[in-house]
Amino acid sequence: MFDPDVVLLHPPAVYDFRHRATLWGPISDLVPSTPVFEMYPIGFAALAEYLERFGYRTRIINLAVRMLQSKRFDAEKLVASLSSPLLFGIDLHWLPHAHGALEVAKLVKRHHPEVPVVLGGFSSSYFHHEIIRDFPQVDFVLRGDSAEESLRRLVEAVAAGRDPADVPNLTWRDNKGELRTNPQTYVPANLDHVLLDYRQVVKAVARYRDLASYIPFAKWMTYPITAALSCRGCVHDCVICGGSASASRLITGRERPAFRSPEELARDIRSVHRFNRGPVFVLGDIRQAGMDYARRFLRAIQGYRGELIIEFFTPAPRSFVEEVAAAIPNFVMEVSLESHDPRVRQLSGKPYPGRRMEETLQSGLDAGCKRLDVFFMIGMPGQDYRSVMETIDYCEELLRRSDGDGRLWPFISPLAPFLDPGSLAYEEPDKHGYRVRDRTLAAHAEALLRPTWKHVLNYETRWMTRDEIASATYQAGLALNRLKAEYGLVSQAESQETEERIRRAVSLMAQIDSLVAVTPPNELDACLMELKPQIDQANESTVCEKQELDLPVHGIPVRPLEVTRMVVQDGWAALKRRLAGRPRL
Repeated sequence: MFDPDVVLLHPPAVYDFRHRATLWGPISDLVPSTPVFEMYPIGFAALAEYLERFGYRTRIINLAVRMLQSKRFDAEKLVASLSSPLLFGIDLHWLPHAHGALEVAKLVKRHHPEVPVVLGGFSSSYFHHEIIRDFPQVDFVLRGDSAEESLRRLVEAVAAGRDPADVPNLTWRDNKGELRTNPQTYVPANLDHVLLDYRQVVKAVARYRDLASYIPFAKWMTYPITAALSCRGCVHDCVICGGSASASRLITGRERPAFRSPEELARDIRSVHRFNRGPVFVLGDIRQAGMDYARRFLRAIQGYRGELIIEFFTPAPRSFVEEVAAAIPNFVMEVSLESHDPRVRQLSGKPYPGRRMEETLQSGLDAGCKRLDVFFMIGMPGQDYRSVMETIDYCEELLRRSDGDGRLWPFISPLAPFLDPGSLAYEEPDKHGYRVRDRTLAAHAEALLRPTWKHVLNYETRWMTRDEIASATYQAGLALNRLKAEYGLVSQAESQETEERIRRAVSLMAQIDSLVAVTPPNELDACLMELKPQIDQANESTVCEKQELDLPVHGIPVRPLEVTRMVVQDGWAALKRRLAGRPRL
């Protein structure tokens, strides 16, 4: 009764990561997931709800989380045990999943050779011709940033056993083995068709009795942060961003962003809060669609008591920050400055004066934001080693100005592991001062098997080599960690632990560099495996303690009574449909 029509699989970054020793270092320090990048895309929830709306039962299986949480978990055994659905979907959104996505597709084909496999996401859209031409384990690629209707039509075609020539945005291989590229005509102008209903995910957990496979990332049960989607696309053109305006035009055919209705966005957030008291991250600056949109959202969300994380892509006037504070008492601000240096910001596509953003930061603190996270990056155009260390001096200046407030948190991390395909820097590297090494999906998948994150980097810049990027990352991490202890953001004991982790990582990097220099390639993996216990210990919370990013979660974060109510309602609805003899679509 509960066999799914569509199974959505989320792969780990590297499929056999449990049997490899790679020093991933700080590449995931500032995101909720580990270096396995086990967080499945927010689009999975939207796709599942949309397909269910049209009668197609959809199951999400987070293979990465399952593999991460248990050494005994056998991903291939689970995939083999599944009753063959109409279609398997695998996300290849960001490029760090290049290896895992292709390997998971292989194991699906090994056990379900007659079931088609579809890939989707930015990276698969970018490399769609290569995927269908060179990787027989993949039958379809759905291009673009909005796959809901295209996927429904593809499932419909597969169920009917007919040619998918009329499915928009589809790249595929026909019966003669010829590559076919359907026109990219499905680029919705708004997100009114999307319902980011996490309740559907909760109901599916009960339906398949499989909580473990639906967990978004490894520590979600203790820190259940969720996301709300304000838009797809962007009005800004940051040079290194694969989701920029230029990248969207190139990859998704989108000339302008598609926005979720501000009232529906507020409704999405309140819906999540019914069963989950963790923080909600609003993806995208709510001002991108104009101030009327932003104020409509603030009116709709007025009085929301949960913690809501709001992004500021550009400076905002004090009056607007105060409007945010009045509507959302527990708001959190996130700002990505990238660099203290106005020249670096200019070259990066962020030309605003630093003074104006500093005023915005102060406005946030004055208005009572619960926390203010400020992010900086290493590997930017125009940025050399000295500039990176001067950014840490600037962090000290920000902390001094806030007078030990305790709410302002600076962070710094490298642009890693890859420069995004589709970004201006990737497409026009000479113009922006980059040297890009890997140009195909196969090359990126192979790169993920290199021994350290420094070796994995697909770029270096005119101003810093890969060695210098790595060295600057560790030295900046050490300096910023000491600053956080000095200003009371972390305890002396926590600071000492972080310093020891960074020094261990530096030592391991040097040790691995020496091995690479003298060890034959066919013997290197075995030598690295001898270091695996030390490498694994150094692979998380490198330049900062990962929990520094977490907001406090009070009480029971997930409300069991509300979850039970939703599950019971879903069960009754399913029983009524069965008693009414409603056919399965």
